Amino acid sequence: MSSPAERYAAARRRGAHPTLSEFTAELGFSLDPFQVEACEALERGSGVLVCAPTGAGKTVVGEFAVHKALQEGRKAFYTTPIKALSNQKYNDLVDRYGSTRVGLLTGDNAINGDAPIVVMTTEVLRNMLYVDSPALTDLGYVVMDEVHYLADRFRGAVWEEVIIHLPEHVRLVSLSATVSNAEEFADWLVSVRGDTAVVVSEVRPVPLWQHMLVGGRVFDLFALRPAAHAAEWEQTPRGQSTRERGRAVVDPELVRFVHEQERRFDSWSGGGGGSRGGFSHKPRFRPPSRPDVVERLDRSGLLPAITFVFSRNGCDAAVHQCLGSGMRLTDETERAAIAEVIDRRTGSLPEEDLHVLGFWEWREGLLAGFAAHHAGLVPAFKETVEECFVRGLVKAVFATETLALGINMPARTVVLERLVKWNGEAHVDVTPGEYTQLTGRAGRRGIDIEGHAVVVWAPGVDPAAVAGLASTRTYPLKSSFRPSYNMAVNLVGTLGRERARELLGSSFAQFQADRSVVGLARSAARHEETAAQLEREMRGGLTNAALDVAGYARLRLEIAEREKALSRDTQARRRLAAAESLEALRPGDVIRVPSGRRQGLAVVLDPGITELTDPRPLVLTEDRWAGRLAAVDFPSPVSALARVKVPKNFNHRSPHARRDLASTLRNAR
Repeated sequence: MSSPAERYAAARRRGAHPTLSEFTAELGFSLDPFQVEACEALERGSGVLVCAPTGAGKTVVGEFAVHKALQEGRKAFYTTPIKALSNQKYNDLVDRYGSTRVGLLTGDNAINGDAPIVVMTTEVLRNMLYVDSPALTDLGYVVMDEVHYLADRFRGAVWEEVIIHLPEHVRLVSLSATVSNAEEFADWLVSVRGDTAVVVSEVRPVPLWQHMLVGGRVFDLFALRPAAHAAEWEQTPRGQSTRERGRAVVDPELVRFVHEQERRFDSWSGGGGGSRGGFSHKPRFRPPSRPDVVERLDRSGLLPAITFVFSRNGCDAAVHQCLGSGMRLTDETERAAIAEVIDRRTGSLPEEDLHVLGFWEWREGLLAGFAAHHAGLVPAFKETVEECFVRGLVKAVFATETLALGINMPARTVVLERLVKWNGEAHVDVTPGEYTQLTGRAGRRGIDIEGHAVVVWAPGVDPAAVAGLASTRTYPLKSSFRPSYNMAVNLVGTLGRERARELLGSSFAQFQADRSVVGLARSAARHEETAAQLEREMRGGLTNAALDVAGYARLRLEIAEREKALSRDTQARRRLAAAESLEALRPGDVIRVPSGRRQGLAVVLDPGITELTDPRPLVLTEDRWAGRLAAVDFPSPVSALARVKVPKNFNHRSPHARRDLASTLRNAR
């Protein structure tokens, strides 16, 4: 029971913010402090930047902006980065306000575009601004969900263009993941949009436990574990600052077990004793199968789970593997409910289309409790999977990372098979921001008292590196706005030279660059002043040549330069030795690649010796990859461990030939 003073203060707040009071009365649950602060700022007439962890409830602020627009008789646009999120937000708003008041504009759909509430992808709004669309009339509020997407190097510039070109009277609601430079981003918003309030929350409503799956065993990643209840948040590692969380100790039992596994699966080890060429035979690492992982989670009570597979084909293959294992995660009642959802969602599709889309295999997976979710699925299939998963009917979903972008499909557990992904140009490591976004799906607010993130271990995955990803809760938001010739031509053609110049000068990228230049200039001036002061003190106070500090500093500088030169010479000698060792290789030599993605055994197919460059041998690895390596892949000289017979006229582009030779390589141990 609250005190009279507390009730009086609450009544005063309700009187000061009547629109918010009306909005919260319709929700059926109380708002968190950061949500109240953001909504009150919005009701005062400010723009708002909300930075909070995934699943904290940022979208409530966006929904309040929609409610406020309707109250004022104005329009509200709700923008999202992907079509799947737009479709889901459209359905949510239709359920609340009715189909006559809500529209949808994406690359696939155009529904009721003149409605007072329109959900759209960000590119659609950018195009509206460029052509001065009549739909912008009476626009009062724009909600930009997942605004941290402006760091995306392929599409991020669109977010900046929209923010800059929106009419001044439009209030902007920016919803972002927790970033470390929220104040800097807000300062830029103030410079281009006017008054903007910053609301930051680092509290995750459902505590998240981090784990690693190693050899069929699930270990805690940290020796210090967060409490199981959100009420104890402030006393747990998750309630500590980023730096304090970074000091959290990796579970020593996990470290010991990983070291044992790495020694066990080390492909070749030196020494004598009983095997060919003085090398011992050790088992090859095989990752746990997907059915085994799901079964392990099921035994531990960690379902429903989302397993992120950075490949559409990999998602589909995972469902087939689980079906092939004979595993079933649903009972009769759940299967009947799933069948009803399937019939309702796909009943309008022609029979001939269903066969082309692989409907029956997809249906069989759903009835068993498994599903894939990626951009390659037709909308009816994706919506079916989403509804079944949200209702708890489907227990295991294999998804690409698009599922991490705000789509309302939270799970009890999130599984990451790998920490490397293809970014469109190369295989790169998952960043702390991406890791947080992916694992943020774990823990269903109001259902689970805790969420779980599980990383599947493989050789080369260091628990300390995973702990670094997991303990980094904030990260800087950096602009990806990069002017190009194509962009300049389009801007000048559509906006004219002056507006194009204005856009480039007002970008967040330029804002960050200007701040950096100013900071560097100030730092240089301070250092120059300090150096001049020290020089004056030395000249005025030193008479003994033995106390020549300036001479000592010059001597230290010369020593440092000499040490750098020696280090460069040493590295050059190592590279030369590695290149010379590669020149000595012959077809059929078995070598060990010491590190990198191709780590392990490989057989030389072609030494790749040329007169102009270092050797680039063509090799075949145990996992059937064939390609050329460079001297930089070998930090030390390489030598042949054994020899295998390479067939004459061997074609490394033939999958069958690679398979046979890889089998020979494994048997040659």
